[in-house]
Amino acid sequence: MNPIQVGLLGIGVVGSGTFNVLRRNQEEIKRRAGRGIEITMVADLDVARAQSLVGPDVKVVNDARAVIANPDIDIVIELIGGYGIAKTLVLEAIAAGKHVVTANKALLAVHGTEIFAAASKKGVMVAFEAAVAGGIPIIKALREGLTANRIEWIAGIINGTTNFILSEMRDKGINFDVALKQAQALGYAEADPTFDIEGVDAAHKVTIMSAIAFGIPVQFDKAYVEGITKLGAADIKYAEQLGYRIKLLGITKRRELDAAQHTSAGVELRVHPCLVPAKRLIANVEGAMNAVMVQADAVGTTLYYGKGAGSEPTASAVIADLVDITRLHTADAAQRVPHLAFQPNAMSDLPVLPMSEVVTSYYLRLRVADEAGVLAKVTGILASLSISIDAVLQREADEVGGQGGVVQIAQTDVIILTHDCVEAKMNAAIGLMQALPTVLEPITRIRKEELA
Repeated sequence: MNPIQVGLLGIGVVGSGTFNVLRRNQEEIKRRAGRGIEITMVADLDVARAQSLVGPDVKVVNDARAVIANPDIDIVIELIGGYGIAKTLVLEAIAAGKHVVTANKALLAVHGTEIFAAASKKGVMVAFEAAVAGGIPIIKALREGLTANRIEWIAGIINGTTNFILSEMRDKGINFDVALKQAQALGYAEADPTFDIEGVDAAHKVTIMSAIAFGIPVQFDKAYVEGITKLGAADIKYAEQLGYRIKLLGITKRRELDAAQHTSAGVELRVHPCLVPAKRLIANVEGAMNAVMVQADAVGTTLYYGKGAGSEPTASAVIADLVDITRLHTADAAQRVPHLAFQPNAMSDLPVLPMSEVVTSYYLRLRVADEAGVLAKVTGILASLSISIDAVLQREADEVGGQGGVVQIAQTDVIILTHDCVEAKMNAAIGLMQALPTVLEPITRIRKEELA
């Protein structure tokens, strides 16, 4: 049987890794796929550079549409990225009857519903293992390996840049700005790291996982997104003293109607820093590594760990998708694994809950005047809103001078861990506590996840 022919759109870091791994392991891949897989055409704006990477046997063009129009190309790999031209090219490839492999999490998180509908109508596959957690096969695990289970929640460290920064802050006791500069110097963070440090990249990924886990449309616009830019070295230190580590987590949970908490049935979809017990395996994932925890009813807790980015780890996922499509290339479209695990006509309308209805526990740090009665007022506010306290820690803070350094105010840090409560109650409590004249700085609030 002739090899299946693949066209590659964009030969940057992941594209070159895909080409190299496919060529290096071609015999092993052929034995698994039952047919050879060859990249025979590449589109890249820098034709000379691309040609030097792939050699004289591969046709290189500067027009991606020439790849899509080639009748010999069976699969198109999209590695351009972004929401713009990538979306247009993916939809054009689908319309031309080509299968698509993409690592573009932003595209699928925002426009996935439209893209998957177009692919289903045309009878072609859109594969996207590389879009989430790089070389970790989490999409296949959710779509296929856990298909017997009712998935309850997913929590993942799915951005290596932020995990590296938080690891450096904890290990070296440095502040965010210093750790970010180190990450940029080492190549872990981009010159403009906004998508990473503000949580947007992680939100794209957890949006995709949520859709697969619960059979709901991709709804990135409904995700709650909070980054790590406001975290200080003090919070990392205090969390450690309390037996926790701070990680930026992408979390999605199935929630039932809870009359006691006054919350609706739906799906939580959120990205934010979390305190995680240090004894959890995921709390010990350091550096630029990724990890995803999945809680399901039959299998229990499973953990997936590995490199979430990089040339060849991501290429591993791209090529796994190529093999899947090659195996199923001639299969009846109705017999293939659905894009989002559930049959298109069986998708749920379970709503994504607003952040105000999320139920979790909290870490609060208050910089307060070191006076009698301050703690009583703070705990009284929490009690008035039926928020129960799990632990309290009080630590001396550095003295801060007033105007001209004349006035000295003795200060202390009060750290409170709470039990679970609905976010709306905590918002109200923080508003009341912040209004106290003895609370001297904005209150730090970090959500806490036991992941039990």
